[in-house]
Amino acid sequence: MGMGVDIRNHIARRAAKEIKDGMIVNLGIGIPSLVSNYLTPDIRVMFHSENGILGMGESPEKGEEDAMLCNAGGFPVTILPGASYFDSSTAFGMIRGGHLDITILGGLEVSEKGDLANWVIPGKRVPGIGGGMELAEKAKKVIVLMSHVNKNGEPKILKECTLPLTAKNCVDLIITDMAVMEVTESGLILKEVMEPYTVEDVVKSTGAPLTIRMEGNEFD
Repeated sequence: MGMGVDIRNHIARRAAKEIKDGMIVNLGIGIPSLVSNYLTPDIRVMFHSENGILGMGESPEKGEEDAMLCNAGGFPVTILPGASYFDSSTAFGMIRGGHLDITILGGLEVSEKGDLANWVIPGKRVPGIGGGMELAEKAKKVIVLMSHVNKNGEPKILKECTLPLTAKNCVDLIITDMAVMEVTESGLILKEVMEPYTVEDVVKSTGAPLTIRMEGNEFD
């Protein structure tokens, strides 16, 4: 059972607050692709996609889609003035060169050390690790958006990941349907809790120790 649309959008809206004016940002598929819909007009950002676009805008209105213009997940996008297109090898050159300020990725598991597992779903065929490995290793800041627990109610934030890793020690911030947590050298710091959950709910649903350092009770 997946998350409802409202919760996915709630997480995306919170993630958008991490983006500052003038940044170059890569959005992964899934919840991260919704983040561009929540930027305020004063924030001018160049969204990067590894299929070869810099300068993506919001999702197009229904009926306004351009069949030739899509993001890395194959979904239609719009472009902003100043946007450019290039070969995917150039797109990866930008990633590997460390030119992305933020990458926002989905996650299956994150460890307390910031290890990320986001490419193998047990029992499902996967095409390969894709660009997530380079993004996780090379972006200046890595933000993971995901549900706090899996469909069986088990924590996805753990002392050690059980699934094959995408990259080690790479995640800076985790935003879930329950909380915002920062990954530091001394472990995970709980910064915000989302309604209707409590600190106790978050602690109970997290498979690693949390240091509680709240910056307000919830995020909106």
